[in-house]
Parts: sequence; structure tokens; C-alpha cells
Amino acid sequence: MSQTIPPILSVLPTRALVDEKFKVLVENLPAGSPVTLHSLHHSEDKDYWEAYAHYISDHRGTVSVAEDLSFGGTYTGIEPMGLLWSMRPVPGSRTGLRLRKMDVRSPMLVNISVYSGHIAEGFREQPPLASVLTERWYMAPGVRRIDIKEKGVRGTLFIPPGPGPFPGLMDMWGGGGGLLEYRSALLASRGYVSLALEYFSPGELQSADLEFKYFEAAFNIVKDHPQVIPDRVGLFGLSLGAVVTMCLAAESTITKPRCCVCVSGSHIFPRGETLSGIHKLMARNSHKARVDENNHHIWRDLNLPITSDLSMKVDVRRINCPMLLVNGHDDQNTPAVESAEDVAQMMHAAGNDHLLTRLHYPDTGHLIEPPYSPHFRATNFIMESTKAKDEMHQKHVILLKWNFSKET
Repeated sequence: MSQTIPPILSVLPTRALVDEKFKVLVENLPAGSPVTLHSLHHSEDKDYWEAYAHYISDHRGTVSVAEDLSFGGTYTGIEPMGLLWSMRPVPGSRTGLRLRKMDVRSPMLVNISVYSGHIAEGFREQPPLASVLTERWYMAPGVRRIDIKEKGVRGTLFIPPGPGPFPGLMDMWGGGGGLLEYRSALLASRGYVSLALEYFSPGELQSADLEFKYFEAAFNIVKDHPQVIPDRVGLFGLSLGAVVTMCLAAESTITKPRCCVCVSGSHIFPRGETLSGIHKLMARNSHKARVDENNHHIWRDLNLPITSDLSMKVDVRRINCPMLLVNGHDDQNTPAVESAEDVAQMMHAAGNDHLLTRLHYPDTGHLIEPPYSPHFRATNFIMESTKAKDEMHQKHVILLKWNFSKET
């Protein structure tokens, strides 16, 4: 491509929250020119992620990612945010990678570049026509981040800017354990006091009673905070966190939560059992596990068919606050859709189906992340071994199908 006026690449805004859209525009191209838009991110784990798409400039010499078709690349069609959600590890990277932000006090840096021609590799070997560095934040300016270590509770509290008071949420992730803050930081950026709760350490809490007290103490830390509206505190859980959310709403003595949001979870949970009991249940049903053509482990059959034994399920009939179930039809980790149907039947029998809202997304898997997060089909999942002979525990690193719709 020969021209005297260099192309102009603009990305607006260059600094934004991760759930905000940006507009990518290339100008000053010759009409009808093939170009490739490319995004590159160097993760905190020191891995490179990229996306790219092929465009042809219009009669004005312009390419607008928000309005024009991508003819090839990591996505096709009109996808304004495709340069983010279709990012994948660069060729030659480690397998089973998952992109997630661990330090929310710094942004995700994504470099957007435009190249001459339609290319699919060698981006580092040739100079771009133009580049722009963008910042994608989970924590908005003014959000306060507070370490919580009180009443035996571990986590991080995020408080929105301003005087408050605000509605509150207790935010719980899944069985992988550890402390993940990015969802809570984003929720606080949108006006909710949110506690990212660290809660899962196998064998740590030896009785269901102790576990309930831990979660009740955490809920009360949010409810009793001076910048929280005490009767507007909800529960938010993903995967195992969704199980905890249902248990707390149905069985615990906490003040009635304002609402419950359960993402990719199930109500299959033996009464009086600890969270570790889920792993025991999985081990007992390990003969139902499958692998796909790539030897990725599929766990969804372990709890199928959904039992009719009420002692093996959270008694969701006792839930008396609004509950939202968000699930993907392609969840290979948990039978979330089948579980949601059984939850609906149980709540209907109790006359509480008016409290239930269900969202099901086609072609969507287990891990439903904040908007525009990169997709992946499988990821490494580390599970603590309890019995070396158990099939489910022979591998410390297993692969699960985790994919999700770009619209979620």
C-alpha cells in the first residue's frame, strides 16, 4: 500500500471500564484497501493474547469496526468489540490458559494496531501502519478497596465513590478457591458495595454449621457497613458460589437478602454437608465422567439425572426473595439448565415461582464473565487431591469446557 498521507487510527475512549464499548476507526486509507486490525495484550501471567480481523476500506478510505464487516480472522461480521472478546493466546502458548485480572488496581493494557493487507500471522515481524494503546479498567476512579480480615472472614470490600449509602452484594466465586476481585471491583464501579469473599479451602471448615457461620458473618459485614443500605444486600454466586447462594437464601439465619443471583450453579447439595462434600459426591459419581475428543473432562453428567430425593438438594422452596438464574446451554461442567428446571418446579410447588427469573444463553458454557471478556473453550482447573485412587483426583490439572456467548 503506497500513499503519502499515513493512516490515522483512533480508539475512543482509550481509557474505559471493561464493560464499556470503544469505537475503533481507521481513516486516510486508499479506497478499497485490505487491512488487518490487530489487538495484543500481555497478561499478568506473562502470556500474550491477540485477536485480529480483516477489513476493506470504503469509498472514503475508512474502516469502522462498529459498522463494517470483518471478512476473516478471529471473528467475522459486524462485531464492535470483537478485538476484545475474540482474543486468544498467540500460537505456541501454553495450553488451557484463562485470561483474568488479578490486580484490579492496574488496567488491562491492550494495543490496537492496523496492518496493510489481510494477514493472520507474523504481526511482530512487520511494522503496523498505526497503533494505539488502550486501558481497560475493572475499578473506576474513586472506588475504595479495603482488605477484610475480621470475624474470621477473608476478602476484599469495594466501595463506590460518593457519600452513599449504597446497595450491597456478597460476591462468591467457585470451587477453584482463592480470592478473585475483578467482578466485585466492577460492581463497585457501577454503584454497589461489593465483598469479594475468599471462602473455599478444602478441609478448612469441618462442619456445615461452621461454614454457615462464616458466610453469615461475611454477609453481616456488608449489611452493617455504614455506607450500605442494610435492607438492600444481595447474594451473587458463580458455580460453587451459586450453591452457597441458594443455601444461604434457603437455610441460613441471615436477614432476608434483597435478591440472589446464581450463575452456572446447581441446587444439588446434600443437607448438612460441608462444601467439601461436593467433591465427595463427585468422587462417588466419577464413573459418569466423560472426556471429549481432546481429552477434556466433562463433569455435567455427575449430577444427572436430577435426583428426586429432597435431602440431596437445597430446599429452594424456602427461598422468599427474588432469584435470578443465569445459565448456558453448553455448560459442560454443571447441569445448570436441568437444575434450573427442577428449581422452577420446586418453587412453583411452593407458590414462589413469581420470585424466579431464568436467563438461558445458547452456545454458552460454564464461565459467564463480565462483558467483552475473551472466550475460551477449555481451561486448566486445579483440584486438590484427597484420594489418589479416585478417578476424579488422579490429575491435579484437568480441563473443563468453559465457553460463553459474547453477548453475556
